[in-house]
Amino acid sequence: MGEKEQGNLVIIGGAEDKEADCVILRRFVELAGGKDAVIGVVTTATEYPGEAGNQYRMIFIELGAKRVEILFIAKREDAAEPRVVDQISLCSGIFFTGGDQLRITSILGGSKVDEAIRGAYAKGVVIAGTSAGASVMSNTMIVEGDDVDTAKKCTLNMAHGMGLLEEVVIDQHFAQRGRINRLLTAVAQNPYVIGVGIDEDTAIVVSPSATFEVIGSQTVTVIDGRYIKYTNVSESKPNEPLALSNVILHILPTGYSFDLRLRRPFLRTKEERCDTKNIDK
Repeated sequence: MGEKEQGNLVIIGGAEDKEADCVILRRFVELAGGKDAVIGVVTTATEYPGEAGNQYRMIFIELGAKRVEILFIAKREDAAEPRVVDQISLCSGIFFTGGDQLRITSILGGSKVDEAIRGAYAKGVVIAGTSAGASVMSNTMIVEGDDVDTAKKCTLNMAHGMGLLEEVVIDQHFAQRGRINRLLTAVAQNPYVIGVGIDEDTAIVVSPSATFEVIGSQTVTVIDGRYIKYTNVSESKPNEPLALSNVILHILPTGYSFDLRLRRPFLRTKEERCDTKNIDK
């Protein structure tokens, strides 16, 4: 498994707490530098960029960030603006709002802004995204799929994401929208990738060591298809149910972590934040 990341990623399942303890958003600000944090909010995914941008700007300022810039990038022309590239170069944290993940990749993909974000990430800038902003983090992303139907090939559409997190596919609003079947379908079609389903008000904090920590109020579901013994995904018709055997499934709440290289969960306690003792031995 190759290098996964250069900095930290905060990948949020959507509907994160914005009014009480703000555990997830507070962690993002801390990783971005705390009182010295300069945060850029990318509103490309949403149809309401002004409303979303201002909401997150107020939250991040209240959480102690030094400065928050709203990066309005609504079309391809905006993604080539030197002004926006300059803004990104000053950021210690970049945050993608929710909305439509295909807007992010189709508007930013291959642009000067895309290049600037990747360059910032390589230098250690923390990148975060919620909902659609979470889906784009991986190199393979789910664009759309049926939330309630049986796992079938026809229920899922995938595309190339930003590729900040390799060999992983992310799904969000996971338990709340019953998306396990579509994540199983994604893993069946790409068994080498790890499926990560993130519940609302829950996030994974991915470190340069290729491990992630679960934070928030709900859980993260990890699907590992490496040891699948049988699947009919290549022979079945689009509307036929998928068959899968020997899929490995992990459910991880706050306090647990996952090693993406070893594909193993481990318990991370308050007293032993760096403990890497596997819980499945």
